[in-house]
Amino acid sequence: MSSENGQSGGGAEGAPPEQLALIRESVRKASVPRAKPRTWRGADLAKELPVARVLVDKGVLHLDRYFDYAVPAELDADAQPGVRVRVRFGAGRHRVREGRREGGGLIDGFLVERVAESDYSGPLAALAQVVSPERVLSEELLGLARAVADRYAGGLADVLQLAVPPRSARAEQRLSPEPLSAPGRPEAGSWGRYERGAGFLEALASGGAPRAVWNALPGPEWSAEIARAVVATLASGRGALVVLPDGRAVARVDDALTSLMGKGRHAVLTADAGPEKRYREWLAVRRGSVRAVVGTRAAMFAPVRDLGLVALWDDGDDSHSEQHAPQPHAREVLLLRAAQDKCAFLLGSWSCTVEAAQLVESGWARPLVAAREQVRGAAPLVRTVGDGDLARDEAARAARLPTLAWQAVREGLRHGPVLVQVPRRGYVPRMACANCRVPARCRHCSGPLEAQGSGAELRCGWCGREEGSWHCPECGGFRLRAQVVGARRTAEELGRAFPAVPVRTSGREHVLDTVPGTPSLVVSTPGAEPVAEGGYAAALLLDGWAMLGRPDLRAGEDALRRWIGAASLVRPQEAGGTVVVLAEPTLRPVQALVRWDPVGHAVRELSERAELGFPPVSRMASVAGPGEAVEEFLRTAELPPEAEVLGPVPLPVTAVGRPRRVGAPPPGERWDRALIRVPPGSGAALAAALKTAQAARMARGGGEVAVRVRIDPPDIG
Repeated sequence: MSSENGQSGGGAEGAPPEQLALIRESVRKASVPRAKPRTWRGADLAKELPVARVLVDKGVLHLDRYFDYAVPAELDADAQPGVRVRVRFGAGRHRVREGRREGGGLIDGFLVERVAESDYSGPLAALAQVVSPERVLSEELLGLARAVADRYAGGLADVLQLAVPPRSARAEQRLSPEPLSAPGRPEAGSWGRYERGAGFLEALASGGAPRAVWNALPGPEWSAEIARAVVATLASGRGALVVLPDGRAVARVDDALTSLMGKGRHAVLTADAGPEKRYREWLAVRRGSVRAVVGTRAAMFAPVRDLGLVALWDDGDDSHSEQHAPQPHAREVLLLRAAQDKCAFLLGSWSCTVEAAQLVESGWARPLVAAREQVRGAAPLVRTVGDGDLARDEAARAARLPTLAWQAVREGLRHGPVLVQVPRRGYVPRMACANCRVPARCRHCSGPLEAQGSGAELRCGWCGREEGSWHCPECGGFRLRAQVVGARRTAEELGRAFPAVPVRTSGREHVLDTVPGTPSLVVSTPGAEPVAEGGYAAALLLDGWAMLGRPDLRAGEDALRRWIGAASLVRPQEAGGTVVVLAEPTLRPVQALVRWDPVGHAVRELSERAELGFPPVSRMASVAGPGEAVEEFLRTAELPPEAEVLGPVPLPVTAVGRPRRVGAPPPGERWDRALIRVPPGSGAALAAALKTAQAARMARGGGEVAVRVRIDPPDIG
């Protein structure tokens, strides 16, 4: 103890006058009631609109509504509609002190509106905290989120988690730049190749709201054409939103926009940018600093002001389907935005989905296509190799590629790179009988037999057992062939056949963006094809029967989309571009590829689905989970009278250690799935019935056993 402390041992009476004054001031202030932090007990309420309606972020359907909270006077200025707040949730009626409801855990939420009185008769809890005065939730975004939640039988809080990115305090503290003036009207450019292309651009620049389904010509010009549509919309004083399937496509449109308008006039929203940069770009859009947005599916909710155009590229790509609840599709979200904001709509692709054909068939959108002369001038030559050709080809029996394919590769390598599309990555994912093509199965568990490397033993892909003496149960044969050869094995084979040519691979582990225009072999999985400088000289589309043979309603449509996506990177026929597809030439998707007529294929598919009552003509939902839980759910759900229940049927069991597909049961669990189909016009009633049944089930405590509801599942078998 120091000498000074020793002298003051007499307590307060011996304290200096200044210290005594401080003590008396503290005692006098302590007699005044102070609000308890986060409960605001004893604090005055806001004089005007003292009740805040809050959407709590609980993510459960039976709590998908607004809750009323009292607004303390100290939070009155910051507690404005659209801000993030924290509230106490879960306290019972009995936990009331001094007229305020207390208790419960702190939880995040959004303040939706301020009202004068509450519909709730009991005491209200007070807002615990205004997280940030930044108003991130606008009325337009809230209305869009509610429409998406209703369409997909989901909760509003789940949709807002997709729509509003996580907060970054540093991003909010930075000021957004001042908005730049509108650019001038762009020239038609390559839009002139389409019959109504120049008129579509003129309508955007004049403030109109045209709606079009655009079948783009092959080649790299599509990104510049989307950029011109965005510039034309900005020239009219409105905003534009473009959603693309992946970061590579975003980079191409980003470069095209920068070359047309310069930097600072558009924002890029992708997950690769990182949370802080993405939130900073999102805030710039929300504050009106920029009016053009380019991004992946997360950008479909971007709060663009004065929205004049929503555009989507390649709507058949799986990346446009959100994997988090309620799993909306970017195409449907943009359709809702086009109807809500009365803005222009552009759905573009090299191919054409059945949903796109339905938009044209119903008259909601107009076709935006090129004349057949333009198509023939831009498309490569497509040649086919069927089973009959393979049986007569000695080279095809000795190796996997027929003579026509080898010739196309050899000729193409004289002039530039050659693309080889392989349906699967890896080495040899699946094996089959060389005589009758029956898949090779494990004798113990019926799992698929695989070969992990050259000369490796066969091993079951489910149970892991090795198989040393396999024979075909159908024909008795002992010879095996690769059912679907992976990208690594294909690259190895081609490397041995063309030893002087570099071989590059592009797939899930490493996706190439571009390759030089020098001779090389590029082996790629579907969707990962890099762009070649000057275009590919030739392309091989291998194992087409494996893509067409998938047990899925969209197998043909998806195979054609992937083939056209790869063939569009090949030079035109006039420049020597050739595509060889290994598939039966009499099949409809193969014929559509040869004629380069994806629209005709989609229209015919649509007519057949209309006859059979398949989506998208009908609306469909899936209910999956343990068998008893699914049956109970179907008994309690008050489905529309016209609803038709298909099933339930067992789902394939996911093996432990194997990748789990979206919607598949947890590894080792046995689930059933039922499909519910309703005619056109009853989709909203079906979604409402399923949402009500799921909410009632969760309120009864049935959420411990998972039952998953999905509207418009992309794969229904």
